Amino acid sequence: MPQSIASAQIDSFVRDGLPPPEQWPQLHYEFAQNVCHTQLNLVAELLDQCHERGFAEHPLLRSPSTVLTYAQTRDQVNRIAHVLTTDLGLVPGNRVLLRGGNSIGLALAWLAVVKAGLIAVATMPLLRATELCGIIDIAKPTVALCDINLIDELALAQGQQGEHPSLHTLITFNAPQDLAGLEARAAQKSSDFQACPTLGSDIALMAFTSGTTGKPKAAVHTHQDVLAACEAWPRFVLEAKPSDIVFGSPPLAFTFGLGGLLIFPMWAGASVYFHDAPLKPQTVIDTINQVGITICYTAPTMYRQLAPIAAACGVPSLRTSVSAGEALPDATRQLWKAATGLEMLDGIGATEMFHIFISSKGEDVRAGAIGKVVPGYTAKVVDDAGQELPIGTIGKLAVIGPTGCKYFNDPRQKNYVKAGWNYPGDAFRMDADGYFYYQARDDDMIITAGYNVGAPEVEDALLKHPAVAECGVIGEPDLERGMTIHAFCVLKETDMAGEAMKKTLQDHVKTIIAPYKYPRRITFMDKLPRTETGKLQRFKLRTFYASTTTTT
Repeated sequence: MPQSIASAQIDSFVRDGLPPPEQWPQLHYEFAQNVCHTQLNLVAELLDQCHERGFAEHPLLRSPSTVLTYAQTRDQVNRIAHVLTTDLGLVPGNRVLLRGGNSIGLALAWLAVVKAGLIAVATMPLLRATELCGIIDIAKPTVALCDINLIDELALAQGQQGEHPSLHTLITFNAPQDLAGLEARAAQKSSDFQACPTLGSDIALMAFTSGTTGKPKAAVHTHQDVLAACEAWPRFVLEAKPSDIVFGSPPLAFTFGLGGLLIFPMWAGASVYFHDAPLKPQTVIDTINQVGITICYTAPTMYRQLAPIAAACGVPSLRTSVSAGEALPDATRQLWKAATGLEMLDGIGATEMFHIFISSKGEDVRAGAIGKVVPGYTAKVVDDAGQELPIGTIGKLAVIGPTGCKYFNDPRQKNYVKAGWNYPGDAFRMDADGYFYYQARDDDMIITAGYNVGAPEVEDALLKHPAVAECGVIGEPDLERGMTIHAFCVLKETDMAGEAMKKTLQDHVKTIIAPYKYPRRITFMDKLPRTETGKLQRFKLRTFYASTTTTT
């Protein structure tokens, strides 16, 4: 990692595992020159300046039982940082595994880890011991901070480490009666802590991809990366205000959730509400109305479930509803708008890029499009050789900006970054006005009888039928057509499944999009395989359900 002065991170394990310089993305800071400091600590920048920014007494972290101001949050973070460095002897560059559902406890732990110059390795709450072992084996954390309610699987993973175990210490949080827990330890510490003098190019976090392809990777982001991301989509599209109360479902272990539900609100001087319990659709609407939520983040699948409740109850405080994490069908966008009067704020981002890089404000929405490239980024549609394609042509998306992909010890880096450009693995087309239209993941394009068909386009058509709750579409090998289209549908009323409904849905698709795009095979299911963040796992449809024999 090129830098003019020595890194503050004594442990160089992650830095040593970064790609060679020729495989790095180019980084452009058109609107983020103010983050290009040699010395920069992300948390110090966002939290320690709260008095100077006039936010010290503003609420930051909220829950049903607790409200912490910016100043109180800083004090709590400082106490935890003392536990990590003084009690546990961790040095800058060491990794700390974090495990928990979205809560004030997890937010405080994450901020303390990064402020102390350590590297946060947040993990999805639903991961099992085997999956946690894989992350531990890659990141080599020595300490884990874990919600008391999720300790069992992590303890199993600790016991299943190989011959050279790295994870030695487990400390629980959200456990007020545990005298050895994080809160009890922190209560004995000083509220003064000098932030580690990290470089902007020092590592803040390792983010593991959510597994839509079945092969998670560790993406590395620096202090400068995360702060630069604040100067792009949050500034030019989201436009959050100090008066905003932010709420949503994406886990903080997912960069969509970390940005939307912690980093970006702090950058704006806003506050975040954590419900501390599983979020069911009725709970989400009740929380929005009882707390006065103004910005909500969740996935398209959840918005479909929220729409009828919102139509009945109203959501008067809500002004911005953000959808990301998976493709937003236009049918879902229109359903939500009819229910609430709100235009959905859509966006596409990537764990590898930290957050959203294509999006549009509500008033700039165009039907079927995700939006335009976010200021600070540049995007184009290219062919396999990286040459830009004519307007309207489907090709691969290439992106460049203030953030970019840096995989840790992964040969797939050279596939993601080519000639400095990031290739997120999505097929798009762009119109003459610069709007980008998502077609599919590169490997989800279905070529049937010589036609290119994007799985999301077929899914959107199916979702326009009132009987369909959710659906997933894949291509299957076919000797005659090359591939055929296979749809997996979850019906709102399961007793409607049958041959008649299959024919009804096929005819419906033919009236919405070109007839050759209709699914020749339909399988009805109780639920679809998804990641914790709501992304459809099409690889599981292919792997586990491609042998289904029900045909039409």
